[in-house]
Amino acid sequence: MEDRIALRIDEITKEFPGVRALDKVSFEINAGTVHALIGENGAGKSTLIKILAGIYMPDGGRILIDGEEKHFKSPGEAQAAGISVVHQEIKLAEPLTVAENIFLGRLLYTRLGLVDWKGMYRASREMIEGLGMDIPVDTPVERLTVAKKQIVEICKAIHRKSRILIMDEPSATLTEKELKVLFHIVRKLRKEGYTIIYISHRLDEIFDLADDITVLRDGRHIRTTPIGDITREELISLMVGREMGNEFPKEFYPVGEPILEVSHLSTKGFLKDISFQVKKGEVLGISGLVGAGRTELARAILGIDRVESGEILYKGEKGNWKNFRKSINAGLGLVPEDRKLQGLVQIFSVKENICMVAADKVIEKGIIRDKKKEEYGRAYINMLNVATPGTETEVQYLSGGNQQKVVIAKWLMQDSELLFLDEPTRGIDVGAKVEIYKLINKLVKEGKTIIMISSEMPELLGMCDRILVMHEGRLMGELSREEASQERIMEMCV
Repeated sequence: MEDRIALRIDEITKEFPGVRALDKVSFEINAGTVHALIGENGAGKSTLIKILAGIYMPDGGRILIDGEEKHFKSPGEAQAAGISVVHQEIKLAEPLTVAENIFLGRLLYTRLGLVDWKGMYRASREMIEGLGMDIPVDTPVERLTVAKKQIVEICKAIHRKSRILIMDEPSATLTEKELKVLFHIVRKLRKEGYTIIYISHRLDEIFDLADDITVLRDGRHIRTTPIGDITREELISLMVGREMGNEFPKEFYPVGEPILEVSHLSTKGFLKDISFQVKKGEVLGISGLVGAGRTELARAILGIDRVESGEILYKGEKGNWKNFRKSINAGLGLVPEDRKLQGLVQIFSVKENICMVAADKVIEKGIIRDKKKEEYGRAYINMLNVATPGTETEVQYLSGGNQQKVVIAKWLMQDSELLFLDEPTRGIDVGAKVEIYKLINKLVKEGKTIIMISSEMPELLGMCDRILVMHEGRLMGELSREEASQERIMEMCV
């Protein structure tokens, strides 16, 4: 029925130099529903969100809210029309309190014209309690978990009287427990009549939460359908435009002798007496809830964080490195959890990022040779099928999956023999994930060794030869590929 349409996107088009990001995209979103918006990186989701949020103006087409055509020239105009975005990267004033953030820019005043602090704190408590949560409203936001910061963002949207909430990858960095809280809030908001546009690369949660789903591909609208009318396999095929085959294309190769042996490793205040070994040519998974110590273990082994006690042997020789550069020179590498902040320099070009670690390969007689950078950049772009206009393109303009390929490329150029992959597929689409998995197979075939840290248990189960399980800085046990299951892992890590 017409009166149930909260948002109509009609023939929306947007072009950037050399790229048509959206090509006459049209679909409708019913009021009081959770509508999933999915597609590969580069499909046009982010561009469409920015148009709805008033950040970009479309080159053509219309936006209708409750049947009324809207033209947004700023985020403020979009918010005034009832649209708010809960961004993947939280945008709050960290030093301010919860209540101050909720009312930022829209303060309450007493009859005397003074700021009504009591009223704002009371209203903030009521909003948070209304979501079934308990967060002290006088707490500075910088002290909150990511999940609680998201709740503050949602309360800001409620205070603005937004009826359409866009949630952009809200689950990307949440623990299982926090994810349940998020789902509870989304369902509660839907029950209260809010319309939720939910963007995620995690298909399981989309099938769990969404009422309807829209697929974009290459800037075009592919299909909008009730979630019950489509299977996971059909959805993946629509996203990538082809049959994907096996979602986890694991290949098996013989493993060699231990390449890394960790004995009784401890760090001050966190890692406790950890011992394990990794064999050459193996894909070893490390599982555990967020905060279990997985990343800290990698950082300690690599010499980024200080080791208090214990021994590291690499290729049979002592490897208690004092800094990261020494472990890099020994043959180890790290694709970090946060590629944007820790893995790349966003304003540098693709080729500059690729050549960053192995800079000595592009230096001749003490001078950096741009021709060499160009050669290496092109070689790895072709090898990894990086979708980029060229080697000079700033890496910030690439999709998440292609940025991840650039991070991996710099370690391939360094010829790292043992590579830590920390959340290697976080925030990238299913097609790019399969490309990363195939790259892992290729590296193992060439004799490399992979340690994969991941919060996504299906990819650990699908791609690893063994899985170590951690909890609160301790190693809880080891599972062979045959023994491992989501249930067994969860039993060990709680």
